[in-house]
Amino acid sequence: MINCTGLSSLKLGGVEDKDVYPARGQIVVVRNTCDVMASTSGTDDGSEEACYIMHRAAGGGCVLGGCLQKDNWESQPDPSLAVRIMKRAVELRPELVEKGKGIEGLSIIRHGVGLRPMRKGGIRVAKEVIQGVPVVHNYGHGGYGYQTSYGAADAVVKVVGEALNERARL
Repeated sequence: MINCTGLSSLKLGGVEDKDVYPARGQIVVVRNTCDVMASTSGTDDGSEEACYIMHRAAGGGCVLGGCLQKDNWESQPDPSLAVRIMKRAVELRPELVEKGKGIEGLSIIRHGVGLRPMRKGGIRVAKEVIQGVPVVHNYGHGGYGYQTSYGAADAVVKVVGEALNERARL
């Protein structure tokens, strides 16, 4: 069995990993476009906030972000944070809007919040036997799960192979 339950690993029977916690992220998706992707770490508004602009393919506008708020379970967008996100993005890349329009020149598609599954000690890719069943854990990737997906999948396949070889020797 493979466990990729993310934040649910906190309460999953037999696992109950107390090292798992959410890292809240918030974004604003806009129709406006920018020719470059840009990012900064930390802001005058605090170390939990950052500025990034990610152009979406096929006319999908841009993703403006964001934040990384550890141990924050709030799933609803914070309007004041949304304003700060948009102001930072327009300041970093003024071409997002017509000259002089400020954030009022942004055409908002939606606001989004994600609770990213982080883990003290980092990603967990490991085998554990729970009630006689070998379980390979794969969680704690936080906001970089997509980027680590191929490497994590490869590591999981290796651990599953080791578990199957152990079982075959029994």
